[in-house]
Amino acid sequence: MEIAEGRRFVNEAEAIQSILADYLTEGGAFSLWRMPNTTESVLFISQQGVIEVDEVSLEDSEPGFVFSPFLPNQKKIFLKADLVFKFKNGEIVQDILNGNNTASSIPDQPAHKKVRYHIKEAPTGFSASYQDMVARGIQEIEKGTLEKIVPSRFKEVKLNAPLDCVNTFLSLCAKHPTAFVSVFSSVPTGTWCGATPELLVSVDRESKFRTHALAGTLPYSPDINLKSVAWTQKEIEEQALVCRYIINCFKKIRVREYQEIGPKTIVAGNVMHLKTDYMIDMKEVNFPQLGSVMLKLLHPTSAVCGMPLDAAIAFLQANEGYAREYYSGYLGPINFQQESFLFVNLRCMQVLENAVRLYAGAGVTIDSIPEKEWEETEMKMKNMMGVIESA
Repeated sequence: MEIAEGRRFVNEAEAIQSILADYLTEGGAFSLWRMPNTTESVLFISQQGVIEVDEVSLEDSEPGFVFSPFLPNQKKIFLKADLVFKFKNGEIVQDILNGNNTASSIPDQPAHKKVRYHIKEAPTGFSASYQDMVARGIQEIEKGTLEKIVPSRFKEVKLNAPLDCVNTFLSLCAKHPTAFVSVFSSVPTGTWCGATPELLVSVDRESKFRTHALAGTLPYSPDINLKSVAWTQKEIEEQALVCRYIINCFKKIRVREYQEIGPKTIVAGNVMHLKTDYMIDMKEVNFPQLGSVMLKLLHPTSAVCGMPLDAAIAFLQANEGYAREYYSGYLGPINFQQESFLFVNLRCMQVLENAVRLYAGAGVTIDSIPEKEWEETEMKMKNMMGVIESA
């Protein structure tokens, strides 16, 4: 991979918008993203657009970006990284994966062309009465049909002008330093922005596989001591169910050698969660395809769907009143610099024509109170609302 010399711009927003305006074709696609706990943004551009794939192979794929819907039997979207740019403090570094472009081809000044994001009409539907849906979920848990369910809802927010996705992305980066922040735009998916706290699977260049169980939600304020947070029995059990789900996936493929750390309290914007980390050395267990195998087993996890899986999906499709599409699916770079990182598409919004659609869900167990679960979804949506209001 060739690294070209940097070129300075006034600020990072100007740099990103200039590149998108200059290189993004009418039918092309892009993903703009920043990894957790880093300050470098990465932009993938595919001038040919995206392709649909049935399965994602972390081992054999070309470098690119995956954007998958919630329903596991639907096709995944793959964006090949034809052009790769890195941004930091207004400086551009271009990685050349294909073709002979050089940094000298990057314009010195921002292009005056307007960046055209792909806007897809939102599917028809309605956000069902959330508290009633939670109550029905509790009834199914009491009957033994479900062990846990994660109903979701959406809220559409009208805007006075089209959303500036680049500045929204940078605002999310500033407000959510520990999240995976992204913008994804293509013809079949439309445009989505988000700042997700939840890793689904990762495989690094040392062949270390990682995933984590993230569940339970409480409001956060800076004066809270994270080591002494009083989690309720409901939150503890909700997170423990996700841990058991992951461990059961390990058992299905007879993997017994894994490292488990947690649970511990982590902050994600204005809320806190319980998180348990899992790591497997793929070389030690002699399982080079573990990443792809676990991806298929884990998605959709009980943290975004419920348990048992088939009954939970059936309940959500019958009761939510709308199609989730890419909300609570997964997204992220694969085989980029010999590493793959896929995250659950949470704390996200779909960009519409002069509007955005916000999504949020809450984990429901037998101890849930419908009003409190609705309040949890409101808290989660505020992460995105704060950015929209300041855009």
